[in-house]
Amino acid sequence: MTSSPVDPTTTTSWGDLYAHYQEFRGDLRAWFAADPGRAERMTHVAGDLHVDLSKNLATDETLGLLVRLAQEVRLPERIEAMFTGEHINATEDRAVLHTALRRAPGTQPPLVVDGQDVDADVQSELDKLSAFADQVRDGSWTGVTGKPVRTVVNIGIGGSDLGPVMVYEALKPYGRPDLEVRFVSNIDPTDVAQKTADLDPETTLFIVASKTFGTLETLTNARLARAWLWERLIAAGVIEDDPDAKQAAVKAHFVAVSTALDKVADFGIDPANAFGFWDWVGGRYSVDSAIGTSLAIAFGPAVFRDLLAGFRAVDEHFRSAPFEANVPVLMGMLNVWYVNFLGAHTHAVLPYAQQLHRFPAYLQQLTMESNGKSVRWDGSPVTTQTGEVFWGEPGTNGQHAFYQLIHQGTRLIPADFIALATPAYPLTDGTGDGKAVAAGADVHELFLANFFAQTKALAFGKTADEVRAEGTPEEIVPARVFSGNRPTTSIIAPALTPSVLGQLVALYEHITFVQGVVWGIDSFDQWGVELGKKLALEVAPAVSGDDAALAAQDSSTQALIRYYREHRA
Repeated sequence: MTSSPVDPTTTTSWGDLYAHYQEFRGDLRAWFAADPGRAERMTHVAGDLHVDLSKNLATDETLGLLVRLAQEVRLPERIEAMFTGEHINATEDRAVLHTALRRAPGTQPPLVVDGQDVDADVQSELDKLSAFADQVRDGSWTGVTGKPVRTVVNIGIGGSDLGPVMVYEALKPYGRPDLEVRFVSNIDPTDVAQKTADLDPETTLFIVASKTFGTLETLTNARLARAWLWERLIAAGVIEDDPDAKQAAVKAHFVAVSTALDKVADFGIDPANAFGFWDWVGGRYSVDSAIGTSLAIAFGPAVFRDLLAGFRAVDEHFRSAPFEANVPVLMGMLNVWYVNFLGAHTHAVLPYAQQLHRFPAYLQQLTMESNGKSVRWDGSPVTTQTGEVFWGEPGTNGQHAFYQLIHQGTRLIPADFIALATPAYPLTDGTGDGKAVAAGADVHELFLANFFAQTKALAFGKTADEVRAEGTPEEIVPARVFSGNRPTTSIIAPALTPSVLGQLVALYEHITFVQGVVWGIDSFDQWGVELGKKLALEVAPAVSGDDAALAAQDSSTQALIRYYREHRA
């Protein structure tokens, strides 16, 4: 079991930060005007990520105090404890080793934790996964009628869905037109019905992703998919309606990502076609494990290994870079500054890359399931505010939706802007509009002009005098004033390669960890999701018509269930 956390509010640096905060007056215009080297000094590199922190509401003194706080809460020791396999997941008494999933093959010395050679285990499972992916891709794995796979349907939820979906969408340019992946997660029957409606059962492969093979949503959807497969194959006349034929169909069209091999076998999947991972991999940290089987199939094992290499690059930076230039540490500590001193409640992530349109949703689970805690890892109450509501949409869509609140609202909303120098699809506007867009304009450059302009506008705003100088009538001058001093971080990479995507994910994994260490919480359990799931099982009989179960509910739940019963068509 891990040692007790340091209460950050008792440290010298916390007191110094509070004194600094009381005198703090953010003025990005003045800071940039007085300090031509600010941007260069506050820009850092992690792998291929170019990270500009200069538009944050922080001075050199602020950053220095935050680095001191990180030291005082023993962040260096906690980083090493994670990488070396100490049981820092206190409430479950487990190691936290998602970083081991992307260690380079042959790394010396090997990582041995709790008597297990973790490196050997990871590489063995990765080799097995890669061999299977190659079989599907080259057509040697076939369905029950001998046809190759053309569609993979990944059935999972939470970390078994959000990560694979996000990566699949981000890396689609690396895919093949003859091999599609779809994802089913919601227990709403609409999800599985729509995802399978137009599929050919003879060329469809299902991946059931559930570590325990007991997740209610996943197993319900898996049973629906199995019934769909049997019904369609029988209707097509390609299998008989008998147990042996059905069993053969399941073995040819279903594989599992699970370690519960007995339950896998009971479902009808051959345990030899189950890919495992370990209890030291949390669901929201698992996309680089066998949970990524669908990705290895879609893009090939080499691309999947490039993704892992990207994770590894930021892991090594996080573990070795001095805190003064350590990007995850600095970004995590800035988030602490905003939450605990400047009163921020939310954090926007705004990728100027349509391929990253699921990245904010992925980060919601990563950050909010990890750090949405009110007790510390030793069971004592937290002494500070914890967590942020992460949210966002791709630019420029967001500009036409919620940027108004960020620019001129009363809330402080720190925002991370993410951009890529080279697009996946370098298109030009052949005719232009004769005004703002010239004929032959590079559309990506027009797109990124918005990226650069938004962070500039948020930082520096527009004064009343500047508004008046544009000839604006006095009565609407106040409405057109932008206060500025809205903090942003700009992250730019050369292109959205598999490696760069891995780097982005690892960056936010470690930012989340940094904040958790400061707050003294266990960022790797998720007990808060359990109560609702348990109660759903207790309420289900009442929904289905059990009057005794209905009578056991509170009056509001009773009324809602009665309404449902009366109106169910």
